[in-house]
Amino acid sequence: MSDIIQLLPDSVANQIAAGEVIQRPASVIKELVENAVDAGAKTIHVLVVDAGRTSIQVIDDGKGMSETDARMSFERHATSKIRQASDLFDLHTMGFRGEALASIAAVAQVILKTRQANQEIGTQLTIAGSKYVGQEPVSCPVGSNFLVENLFYNVPARRKFLKSNTTELNNILTAFERIVLVYPEIHFTFHSNGTELYDLRQSNRRQRIVDLFGRKMNQDLLNVSVETSLCKISGFVGKPESARKKNAHQFFFVNGRYMKHPYFNKAVMSAFERLVPEGMQVPYYLYFDVDPKNIDVNIHPTKTEIKFENEQAIWQVLSAAVKEAVGMFSDVPTIDFDTEGKPEIPVYDPQSGAVAPKVAYNPSYNPFRDTPATSQPEVPDQWEQLYEGLRQGGQGFSPVSQDASVGQLFTSSATGQGKDDDQPSPADEERTATAVLLSDKAPDHYQYKGRYIMTAVKSGLMIIDQHRAHERILDEQYLRQLRQHTAETQKVLFPEVVTLRVKDQTVEHEILEGLHDLGFDLSNLGDGSFAVNGVPAGIEGLNPVRLVEDLSAAAVEKGTSVKEEIFEALASSLARQAAIPYGQILSNAEMENLVNQLFSCSNMNYTPDGKRILCILKESEMVRLLG
Repeated sequence: MSDIIQLLPDSVANQIAAGEVIQRPASVIKELVENAVDAGAKTIHVLVVDAGRTSIQVIDDGKGMSETDARMSFERHATSKIRQASDLFDLHTMGFRGEALASIAAVAQVILKTRQANQEIGTQLTIAGSKYVGQEPVSCPVGSNFLVENLFYNVPARRKFLKSNTTELNNILTAFERIVLVYPEIHFTFHSNGTELYDLRQSNRRQRIVDLFGRKMNQDLLNVSVETSLCKISGFVGKPESARKKNAHQFFFVNGRYMKHPYFNKAVMSAFERLVPEGMQVPYYLYFDVDPKNIDVNIHPTKTEIKFENEQAIWQVLSAAVKEAVGMFSDVPTIDFDTEGKPEIPVYDPQSGAVAPKVAYNPSYNPFRDTPATSQPEVPDQWEQLYEGLRQGGQGFSPVSQDASVGQLFTSSATGQGKDDDQPSPADEERTATAVLLSDKAPDHYQYKGRYIMTAVKSGLMIIDQHRAHERILDEQYLRQLRQHTAETQKVLFPEVVTLRVKDQTVEHEILEGLHDLGFDLSNLGDGSFAVNGVPAGIEGLNPVRLVEDLSAAAVEKGTSVKEEIFEALASSLARQAAIPYGQILSNAEMENLVNQLFSCSNMNYTPDGKRILCILKESEMVRLLG
């Protein structure tokens, strides 16, 4: 039998490795920018065309590479970061595996121009699909200039499954944010299709956060700082009022490396228990300095998962540090012992015999003495006789349903001639209340704990989630308004200013069109800022600025530039926030109206995001449970 096991060619092995390291254009940005940081760059320029599909260019002013190093850098496992296995536990650089450039060159066409400071001329290297096309001397500045074109050109299946340009650009910006937040001392710029999106000058951490996410963020940041033998934690957490339902900016960095850590996220959120509503997320930007020997970053190809040796102890330190920051933010009155020049306040002495003040008045004074009043009892004697015969269904009056509204009761009852139906007499009001109390008819709907509406149906007991039901109703209503341009606008007394994030500006035109069709009145102030002059009618009480921010984030998260899908994202997001909240008590008429509207919807079983609205507890199941 012939041998069947053989070594794969380097080009095939590189493509396999690229599947783990280079998943999308954002992965290329991450690897190249991290290499620029490791090279000691003070200025890094990132330029993308068509969200990285056509080209990605990263230019830095770092130390550059020699001719030999430039050629070696594209070989698998070629790195200047480590020399032996023990170096993995003493890492001080972002990269260390030596797989990134080889993986990029395996699935793209790459041109590298690089020069060191002690060289008069640089090197240009051209590679396509792991094959060297050419190498020649070139005049270029000190540093490195990577141009990556036609990503996945030789892997059509991978290129086919890339998302829309909007989605891929947002992923690139996310990767970019994770790096620039760690290195505020480096000047970063970012251009997309020739348009500058970021120009982040050298600054400190707080200013870098403000430059990325807007000036409004500056007033919501609380300083966090603690240093122990295990680790040093610094950074910022948001105030409770900055909490958001989704898309909150939450970042952990360990030794300059972005990290995902759900366990530590719980430590941060535990400090905000009972300070923010359930389900809300508070932004935070926290930096850990840990001995590299106590962590392991080599557990995932993307290097975003890190294992800690003393995880539980660090959890306690983190939780205490955040609680301290939140506690210091609270306005707790303090005792001021500096009394020089202050008025002296006498101390109360219970033995001093102080007398309580007394009030003198004339009990016989009557301002209406000249016009004696004729007093009548508020309730006439023998009032029971007025309602004799009601229980027996006397003539001239019939009990009405408890489901009827008060207005319907006044209209349908006999109020006598010459009386205005809109202004019922006291006798009418008393008769109505008595009729409701004496009615034998039970209400058709019941509300349980301000959350569920229960009603009897032929097959058993139907249970409806009131918030989800209203969300479905509003979603279809808003979608009709968007498509028919029939939304009504309620002007606000004092316009407020909202600033869209850079990510939101990538689909700014579609978002603004959708917001206008929903009933928002926005005025463009320039530089991504808008004045909110009006909001859709019927959503009074919601914060208009936060509402526009959340709607914009929802449209971007949808990840598409198709107008109809953005409309759907806007409608579902607004419906979710404007729907009846849990805990709100509803009258029988309101429950009846809600149920009727739900059953007139095109889909009464599920919310726009796929959650169940209702269920039926069958009579046979109730019999089984009760035995």
